[in-house]
Amino acid sequence: MAKVSINLATASIQKEDIIVGIDLGTTNSLVAFINPDGQPKVINDMGRGVLVPSIVHFGKSGAPLVGNEAKEFLITDPQNTIFSVKRLLGRSYQDVEKHKDFFSYKIIDDTNNESLVKIKVGDQFYTPIDLSALILKELKDRAEHTLKTKVSKAVITVPAYFNDSQRQATRDAGKLAGLDVLRIVNEPTAASLAYGIGLNPDEEKTIAVYDLGGGTFDVSILKIQNGIFEVLSTNGNTFLGGDDFDRAIVNYWIAQNKLTNKIPMQELRLKAEEAKIAMSHQNLFNEKIGDIFCTLDKQTFENLIAEKVEETIAACQNALNDANLKPSDIDEIVMVGGSTRTHLVKQRVTDFFGKAVHDNINPDEVVALGAALQADVLAGNRKDILLLDVTPLSLGIETMGGLMDIIIPRNSKVPTKAGRQYSTSIDGQVNMKIAVYQGERDLVKENRKLAEFDLRGIPSMPAGLPKVDINFLLNADGILTIQAIELRSGVKQQVDIKPTYGLKDEEVEQMLLDAVIHAKDDVAERMIIEARTEGEQMVYTVERFLNKNGSYLNEEETVKTLALIAQLKETLAGNLKDAILNTIDALNEYTRPFAERLMDVAVSQAMKGKEI
Repeated sequence: MAKVSINLATASIQKEDIIVGIDLGTTNSLVAFINPDGQPKVINDMGRGVLVPSIVHFGKSGAPLVGNEAKEFLITDPQNTIFSVKRLLGRSYQDVEKHKDFFSYKIIDDTNNESLVKIKVGDQFYTPIDLSALILKELKDRAEHTLKTKVSKAVITVPAYFNDSQRQATRDAGKLAGLDVLRIVNEPTAASLAYGIGLNPDEEKTIAVYDLGGGTFDVSILKIQNGIFEVLSTNGNTFLGGDDFDRAIVNYWIAQNKLTNKIPMQELRLKAEEAKIAMSHQNLFNEKIGDIFCTLDKQTFENLIAEKVEETIAACQNALNDANLKPSDIDEIVMVGGSTRTHLVKQRVTDFFGKAVHDNINPDEVVALGAALQADVLAGNRKDILLLDVTPLSLGIETMGGLMDIIIPRNSKVPTKAGRQYSTSIDGQVNMKIAVYQGERDLVKENRKLAEFDLRGIPSMPAGLPKVDINFLLNADGILTIQAIELRSGVKQQVDIKPTYGLKDEEVEQMLLDAVIHAKDDVAERMIIEARTEGEQMVYTVERFLNKNGSYLNEEETVKTLALIAQLKETLAGNLKDAILNTIDALNEYTRPFAERLMDVAVSQAMKGKEI
């Protein structure tokens, strides 16, 4: 029986699904597809440019602006304009706390340091997943407008150093944007594919991918064998990029013009960016901003940025050291990111590795083009590339609130291994139920239960202290081994199951179809459950604090805290996510000083009678 694809949005028969490749970048994002000639091509919708700035602005009208239109508000309305959200994906507040001054918008602390960071805009709360979804939705809309067809499937790229949490967050953002994310691909792998490296299954090579963007730098060493890309090592700096080149030029102009007050920083930054770009094809830049001379020659420019460029070369050496390789062991060097157009950068990378670099594909576009090629492979249009077996449905465990936490996403190559760390939610908890599910829905009740077992003998500790690693190992035969281990005590439990047993192709397809149809409702319900779970945890934590340390609070503080707890409990009974989060935030803000006061008392008591 022949199968046909049905476009769910239009209920029309489609000859073949268009699967796009998306480069979701820190500074800019873009989308590419395979044109009828079989060549990857980036999308420039309505002449607005290939690059879509990864910026979201929330105006008074309510509807968010994304991309070029949002960029204009970085200066005029910075607190409501979100940029560099990729840095926050899959991160907790603890991860980004030391960089919080980099952001002009409000990043919310949380009592649970392991939960994902949130961004507050007005009275609304957004996760990096929500905001990334808005950027992906803009890319999806542009692709649909250009290609004149529904786009519902995508391959999305991520840095090689992204951990499981960051990859899952990227997947969730795609889902929220209405995209079935068929594969998460490492950016270095995509860039290599764009140059045709790794397309030949018989090819064996070791390559370096040097990626210098606007705000980030990373270098990856890849081993390619039998069409498989293995990341040997990565190194870099998530706060180093072309923006630093601009800043160096601005500081030089400020010094040259002896500027001390009323410095037009934004105009200078934009002019510096112009000068930097000009330096890639001319030796002198000579313009003015009012009475300020903005003059720069190539030699001065290279002197200004030399230290930053050397930092990237040191990272290349560190990556080679980690992979136990020498520069001469590298067969190919691929250049990615707009800042690699700088002559000094190309020269130093060439000198370091001792061979010419690949830079003839637009470095802004190379990752998206490679993602489109990977999408073409998944669409079955390239018979010359062998795809490894993949798992047909996601595998995960049940977490608080009956949610599905995916550990191995569908379409992961087999064999594969992935894991996550969890903890207890109640003081003194000594057993943990681990229920394993297969499926694409956000609620476990909509998925297929595979197994359930208890990890017993966890040492009795306060909530959050035990550290339980849960690892999934899926072998080439489709046998799933699940191991749970409490790291402090070494208590361990292991079970083997066969996840695909009893599922026919039609059942798998139905589960995928249900996931697409109910995606929006599932995500909305998941967000409410997560907010409610967080609220319940907050109530538990504050009530426990009052029971143990209530004597350190005055009567007014106690009454106000109990009133806020009562308000939160009342809000938890409803289904309004932002109302719940606002009430949590109010309680968190009010009670935060109490913990600090208690710490001061504990320190003073510990130091009593001691000299410093």
